[in-house]
Amino acid sequence: MSAKGARIDLKGLSRGELESFVEALGWERYRADQLFAWIYRWGLVDFDQMTNLTKVKRRRLGEVACVSSLVLRRQVTSAVDGTTKYLFELEDGEHIESVLIREENRRTVCVSTQAGCALGCVYCATGDLGLRRSLRAAEITDQVLSIRRFLHSGETITNVVLMGMGEPLLNYEQTVKACRLMNDPDGLAIAARKITVSTAGLVPGIEKLAREGLRLGLAISLNATTDETRSRLIPLNKKYPLAKLLSAAEEYARATSRPVTFEYVLIGGLNTSRDDALRLAQMVRGIRCKINLIPYNVIPGKPYRRPNRQEVDGFMELLYPRCPTVTLRESKGTDIQAACGQLKGQQNSFL
Repeated sequence: MSAKGARIDLKGLSRGELESFVEALGWERYRADQLFAWIYRWGLVDFDQMTNLTKVKRRRLGEVACVSSLVLRRQVTSAVDGTTKYLFELEDGEHIESVLIREENRRTVCVSTQAGCALGCVYCATGDLGLRRSLRAAEITDQVLSIRRFLHSGETITNVVLMGMGEPLLNYEQTVKACRLMNDPDGLAIAARKITVSTAGLVPGIEKLAREGLRLGLAISLNATTDETRSRLIPLNKKYPLAKLLSAAEEYARATSRPVTFEYVLIGGLNTSRDDALRLAQMVRGIRCKINLIPYNVIPGKPYRRPNRQEVDGFMELLYPRCPTVTLRESKGTDIQAACGQLKGQQNSFL
């Protein structure tokens, strides 16, 4: 239900749920397909604009239903690389951030799945907020729909990464529902291989996602090669240590025939040693995967530093060719606090 009285929010409903909705109104089932297309393909929120429905039907929809929409509070664009960060307000007054990343012919939207985050990863600004609440599928999907309206002429969204605020697999049902909505060919029509779910290592969620049949991309924030260091950075590691996590990653790659991406944030002096690089190469051996190295993005008040060029180059040289695919990802939007680990969902993060 929506916060708007007793009206039901049609955004976030699956195709099957929309069919049940129109049948309850006594309408033909194909009306659900019309509504689905208006909401997700065309991004409409006003029933009066849904012109293949009669005026009587549109009036009835206005009485019993609504189509929610996020409220844009602020946006800022990087002068360095064109990345844009958006601050959205939810119906209950909570705030989330989303990011549009422009890179060559790709337009990637980084979406949030929760307002805040419960995991408390010590290198991440979002973790300092604690968990405010999880998002509904409508709110997750609407970040993509909203940003699509702001694109330049000729631009289209090519990729979606669920790497914003929150842990997607702690909001499992709504996250998967949103991914199915984004993937639907009659809606946003974003291919599953172009949608990536990121996790700090929630093993049961990884195992469950492997059985969904979606074949989404999976990115795992690894960030350390020993349980001692990883537990210091990611408290969740105490519950799901590296051995269990790597086993779940291997299962996911096998079940989906998709390589897993291991994200490794390089933190100067902490996880960038020769031993770390050699352990990492050994750890992922036998797992169909690629490794993304991400130099740490400095967050004010955090006691960590960005690695220098010598640390980064030395780490890469040891990893490759021991690992099949290694990339160095220079984060976009660092000048506007829009890069990995920097999202806060607060007005002051735009200053």
